[in-house]
Amino acid sequence: MITKTHRLLSLTTAIVMASTSLAFAEPSAELIEAAKKEGMLTTIALPHSWCGYGDVIAGFKAKYPEIQVNELNPDAGSADEVEAIKANKDNMGPQAPDVVDVGLAFGPQMKDEGLLQPYKVSTWDEIPDDIKDAEGYWYGDYYGVLSFIVNKDLVENTPADWADLLKPEYASQVALAGDPRASNQAILGVLAAGLHKGAEAGEASGKAGLEYFAELNKAGNFVPVIAKAGTIAQGATPIAIAWDYNVLAWRDELAGNPPVEIVVPKTGVLAGVYVQGISAYAPHPNAAKLWMEYLYSDEGQNLWLKGYCHPARFNAMAKAGKIPQELMDALPPAESYEAAVFPTVEEQNANKAAVTAGWDSVVGANVQ
Repeated sequence: MITKTHRLLSLTTAIVMASTSLAFAEPSAELIEAAKKEGMLTTIALPHSWCGYGDVIAGFKAKYPEIQVNELNPDAGSADEVEAIKANKDNMGPQAPDVVDVGLAFGPQMKDEGLLQPYKVSTWDEIPDDIKDAEGYWYGDYYGVLSFIVNKDLVENTPADWADLLKPEYASQVALAGDPRASNQAILGVLAAGLHKGAEAGEASGKAGLEYFAELNKAGNFVPVIAKAGTIAQGATPIAIAWDYNVLAWRDELAGNPPVEIVVPKTGVLAGVYVQGISAYAPHPNAAKLWMEYLYSDEGQNLWLKGYCHPARFNAMAKAGKIPQELMDALPPAESYEAAVFPTVEEQNANKAAVTAGWDSVVGANVQ
């Protein structure tokens, strides 16, 4: 039976949701001119290795050299992005983000709190309905699955599943790529562990995932360090749990020093959608809209795919023959994604509430 948790699987398994009309993604001359007059776009929480954002930002700059891209706090998490908008409501200066890229559960929350303004890009119809707000306050941009990346210089046996990480041979080796109290990636890492334990996505997965990480921490295997390419290479976090597009980018960055292996776990395969939104208080609203037009253009979507992410318009673009074959060939094999679960917004919200409220008391590891 196809449950609501699996309703997005058509994103990966079939190209059936494409719009039949061709998408013309050229923004209006008026929008381009207004954005150029503003002269700046302020982004936040966009590491260049995340989803190919380095190339995306470079592409936007090349297309619109009149607009300066002001990048705030590349290593921030989704909760930090929310707080940055709240803290700068009355600030039109360079610390106020124009745009955010946050986990799916944060989109509705930000809309409810009045932190976003609606905007529908010209390729709106090709963004699947399940991952966008009908009024245009937030819209899915890309997705990936949580994976393990393993430093093979330090780890002899590559873990194949969540249960393996509890083995004594992985003492002081396992880390999350974020703080589960604030990072969407880490919060969903807990959800995935809960799915592995047989819990349903939602509050149940949050509680089961917390129990899993409490066990991992008690065993001495969990490392309370935010994992990234550098910590993996240094040996501080020899095994890291992160999105496939992040670990694939880290693999490229490390270039064999050290050699790494990447594994999509056998169970608890979790797919996570991220969403874009424009701040309701954006100092540069036209530049923000132009940025969205670029992200959802064929060029922007293919740059995300080059960064190992499945972009929101993937199906429509594949059907229209707009995706270069070499980008398709660079992705992990499709069968790795067949067991992926796409939790709904409601399930993610319930999981997030359980994880953020319970991490300190249940797991007790101060991740930083």
